[in-house]
Amino acid sequence: MAIDPDNPLPKYVQLRDLLLDWIAATGLGVDDMVPSERELSTTYGLSRMTVRQTIDLLVADGRLYRVPGKGTFIARPKIEMSLVLASFSEDMRARGYEPGARELIRQVIPASGHTARMLDIAPGTLVHHIERMRTADDEPMAVERSNIPAAMVPGLEDYDLAERSLYEVLENEFDILLDSGEQTIEAGICDSADSRLLGLPAGSPVLIMQRRSFAKGQCVELALSTYRADRYQLHSRLDPRRHGD
Repeated sequence: MAIDPDNPLPKYVQLRDLLLDWIAATGLGVDDMVPSERELSTTYGLSRMTVRQTIDLLVADGRLYRVPGKGTFIARPKIEMSLVLASFSEDMRARGYEPGARELIRQVIPASGHTARMLDIAPGTLVHHIERMRTADDEPMAVERSNIPAAMVPGLEDYDLAERSLYEVLENEFDILLDSGEQTIEAGICDSADSRLLGLPAGSPVLIMQRRSFAKGQCVELALSTYRADRYQLHSRLDPRRHGD
């Protein structure tokens, strides 16, 4: 495990790969300390500036984090954002995390023009507007804002959504089984309100997800969610291109 002077990759990139291999080989876990910049500089024969560039890259990538005056430590691994129709609770449990929710807002309000178009209903139609902060092992992960036509789920306001999955309530209490959906994910900047909820500095990068969920061809839910970009990553399988495409 050494820097190869004949390798066309920049030395700071080579060091990044070497450090990731070393972390995997040693079995270090979350919150374990990694060697200091001085130690890495001596070990790999690199300047402190090059080592710092590597550490900066790994911090920006969410692999490491710094504690001023103490050192650099291994960060929690990012969670792959699900690209299938599943509730947050189902997704987190499948990954070994304990899901949680804190209700922020529960209202029945007239649908705006945009919300109405997305739900295929008339503007002004009453919808359940539900805002919740979602957690994994008690760590804030996302702020979810859902809109559901009130006529589809009369009495939804009587159900506690801090302890139960919304999708589970829809299925078991209203016989609505979501069977398809459309999802758009884009990069965004966290506003001051969501930053306080998620424990992020205002202006931090986030992933913004808009989802329309359907049951038997009818749009049941429009959800707009803000996910921490430092805790999520996207993963997609790429299939071979078919001839003629």
